Amino acid sequence: MRKLNIVWIACMLVLAIISGCSSSGDKNKVNKGENGSSLPVSQKEELVLAIGSEPEAGFDPTVGWGMYGSPLFQSTLFKRDNEMRIVNDLATSHEVSEDGKQWTIHVRKDAVFTDGKPVTAEDVKFTFETAAKSGAAIDLTNVDKIETKDDAVIFHLKSPQSSFQYLLVAVGIVPQHAYSDKYAEHPIGSGPFKFVQWDRGQQLIVEANPDYYGAKPFFKKLTFLFLSEDAAFAAAKTGTTDIAYIPTAFSKQPVAGMRLEELQTVDNRGIVFPYVPAGNKTDKGYMIGNDVTADIAIRKAINMAIDRQALVDGLLEGYGTAAYSSNDGLPWWNKDIVFEDGKIDEAKQLLKDNGWIDQDGDGIVEKNGLRASFPLIYPASDVTRQSLALATADMVKEIGIEMVVEGKSWDVIEQRMHQDAVMLGWGSHDPLEMYNIYSSDYAGVDYFNTGYYSNPAVDEWMKKALHAKNEEEAWTYWQKAQWDGETGLSALGDAPWAWLVNLKHLYLVTEKLDIGKQRIQPHGHGWPITDNIEEWKWRE
Repeated sequence: MRKLNIVWIACMLVLAIISGCSSSGDKNKVNKGENGSSLPVSQKEELVLAIGSEPEAGFDPTVGWGMYGSPLFQSTLFKRDNEMRIVNDLATSHEVSEDGKQWTIHVRKDAVFTDGKPVTAEDVKFTFETAAKSGAAIDLTNVDKIETKDDAVIFHLKSPQSSFQYLLVAVGIVPQHAYSDKYAEHPIGSGPFKFVQWDRGQQLIVEANPDYYGAKPFFKKLTFLFLSEDAAFAAAKTGTTDIAYIPTAFSKQPVAGMRLEELQTVDNRGIVFPYVPAGNKTDKGYMIGNDVTADIAIRKAINMAIDRQALVDGLLEGYGTAAYSSNDGLPWWNKDIVFEDGKIDEAKQLLKDNGWIDQDGDGIVEKNGLRASFPLIYPASDVTRQSLALATADMVKEIGIEMVVEGKSWDVIEQRMHQDAVMLGWGSHDPLEMYNIYSSDYAGVDYFNTGYYSNPAVDEWMKKALHAKNEEEAWTYWQKAQWDGETGLSALGDAPWAWLVNLKHLYLVTEKLDIGKQRIQPHGHGWPITDNIEEWKWRE
């Protein structure tokens, strides 16, 4: 395996001073009985967690809270079980019309909000109408109207959408009677926990909801500390937290009384290429296209030359997996797209066969006077993406392709992402993300299809997936969009991306804490670990 020429930058560990948490943060102090005597660890009912950044917009599901991880305070119509299957939550059952355009969801009658008011179908209707207006949480543009009848909420869609149920998993239900512009700061819901206190920039405190209709959480109180990764590691070392998320750089440093948990993810990183030749501009005047990356031989050769396992071993210290798509390992993933990479000689031959030859001896191949050189930009604040960019540029240099690595602000990236290759990251439990990234309908829309990729056959497969009558049928079409034997959006087909790695999410966890069976984590280190938080408990 190739050794990587990577320069690691040493990080200074900053010990955070955590205010307002001493009474619940010290594992040796919170575990007290009513008379002050120590309780056995199996009876400890409080947890302190340093698992993620603070939600900037607060705790309103209609603008995105809870999409990645448990919404804690709110219930959702459906949820995922530990096998990633969709099961009922607030919903008791549902029906889909023969034409796939009407979804009827029956809402349970025993759920109440933490202010004592019952959860109704009207609250569900209000929640999704509010989310549709905000446009910040989920894409509800296919919803024509929402009605209620007794305990049922009826969604009328403009066209069939097999992925619609994924949207019903993502949004927590808010109370119509108690919703205002202050809701995000003082949320009310019907979930397993209830809101107690939010100290901006410091902590969130929640308590178990005694009126929750589902399985009661083992822990009665949770305190979430909003710390950076290095500060979370420092807090773990000092015994301040029961669980802390950490970067790979700290993974080899043992912490007394804690174990390292490695969670599988689809939190991927990859290079998206400009797919079309240069020449056009966006409505904002930003350049579109790149003549070098518009050549499929360039994109395929890069995919062949990159040694993904070397990236995992050398940059992630083994805490990751090779990536071949935006959805590796999920039910709609086509496992046939996996290929043997690190093939330098084959990549060189592919370039030669397609007219890319180093004629002036400078180490960079040319074709019709065009040098195989283009920028690869990444967010300057992201050390992992910087390391991946430098390492992959080093790999493809061996086949005569020059990727000029540049760290830029997101503002600059937004201006250049249609004309330059970009190191981006995705990863979702919703196959609709694949549609957003690759559909020609999303070419140039936000950060989705930045390279202006388009393939009519791929578009058709994805539209069939969206219009499928059930989830299993849709999976088949999503898989064919990746590779149908002749074409597809994967590296076997058009190769509009060079997917590199799936990161593993790393957590230090107190030895006695059982965090249950963790699911494949989506993009975003932190809150997704709480998706099954009702199952957490102390080990005997």
